[in-house]
Amino acid sequence: MDRRNDSGQFAAFVGIDWADAKHDVCLKAADSEKVEHKVLAHKPEAIEQWAGALKKRFGKKPIAVCLELTRGPLVYALQKYDFLVIFPVNPATLAKYRQAWYPSKAKDDPRDARLALEVLTRHRDKLNALKPQSAEMRTLQRLVEDRRSVVNDRVSITNRITNAVKNYFPQVLKCFDETASDVFCDFLQRWPTVKEARRARKSTLEAFYLKHNSRSREKIESRIKEIKNAVPLTEDDGVIVPNKLFALSLITQLRPVLRAIENYDIEIGRVCKKLNDYAIFDSFPAAGPVFAPRLLAAFGEDRDRYANAGEIQRYSGVAPVTEASGNKHWVHWRYMCPKFLRQTFVEWAALTIPRSFWAEAYYRQQIAKGSSHNRAVRALAFKWIRILYRCWITRTRYDESTYLKALQARGSTLLNSIAESTTQG
Repeated sequence: MDRRNDSGQFAAFVGIDWADAKHDVCLKAADSEKVEHKVLAHKPEAIEQWAGALKKRFGKKPIAVCLELTRGPLVYALQKYDFLVIFPVNPATLAKYRQAWYPSKAKDDPRDARLALEVLTRHRDKLNALKPQSAEMRTLQRLVEDRRSVVNDRVSITNRITNAVKNYFPQVLKCFDETASDVFCDFLQRWPTVKEARRARKSTLEAFYLKHNSRSREKIESRIKEIKNAVPLTEDDGVIVPNKLFALSLITQLRPVLRAIENYDIEIGRVCKKLNDYAIFDSFPAAGPVFAPRLLAAFGEDRDRYANAGEIQRYSGVAPVTEASGNKHWVHWRYMCPKFLRQTFVEWAALTIPRSFWAEAYYRQQIAKGSSHNRAVRALAFKWIRILYRCWITRTRYDESTYLKALQARGSTLLNSIAESTTQG
């Protein structure tokens, strides 16, 4: 986002309360105090006609528009017009602004459009204008978020499969590294119960594992032994039949989800090849094909977007909130933030612990101070963001040795922890 708040550059100001079928629009010309209200149908033709009328009326001078969205059909439609400068406002901000003047919590669309206009005209110094990034970057940002949503579906389905199988055939779970895999689905569909699995020939089971690219003879032998020695948890058909059917029905749901994730990975990889900054984030430990795109999407390509690392630490919710009132002072979790963005930094930071000397030492240092695992990982993510930001701004690939030399130059105590862990290792 970009700050463009000079009042003199705008010919008019618009507040919009959006909805699925229609939008309430309040407009005030820069040279007038009159507020004009209009209901705009959510149709491309209606939006096109409205925008054309604004351009004809105000010429080429920009018009500021305030609404509670950063993306969606209405935003996509308005972004076509280069004379419209969009200022998104957090829905919670507008809700509290409304409540300040209307304690009854009464709500209606025209009033909300007028409140959006008021926020725009009176508090524009606190708003950031939406500055669209390239089509490739916007595509990547949406892809990585949607992929995570599909992964959540996979987790939900596999958890339910695991729960169902535990009720009548728990041994099968020991025979596979993960349930979210084609080999697990194929096995359970072919031998859905203990009795059916035990009746299978050893040579048949061996051929099954080999066909599914399991090449460890020791692991294959161990799994076959587990199956052949399996004792039924229950003989009750009242338990086996419904759980078996439920597990098999869930597998039919899991397979297309697995294919969907593969398709997302292919498309994300294709888009990343078009973005030069991808090499920067791919150079970080544990980034890989999943988190390198997510980190790239988190920072974007507009280097004016964040003035410093602190801005993204606060915006992402990784930086804690400090509150003070009278003699009281407390620090707590940041509730209002983009959850997916915070999730990206925290989850990736956890993966770096075994793959980065200093990250592991810092994590252990935090644990030694009494921090919980989650708090220590968040603290690590806080430090990583500074490094990410520096590499992003300078367009430099990450080099662990370079960072260790920087720690040495500063006389960081973290080097002692690294030396101790190396000695113990």
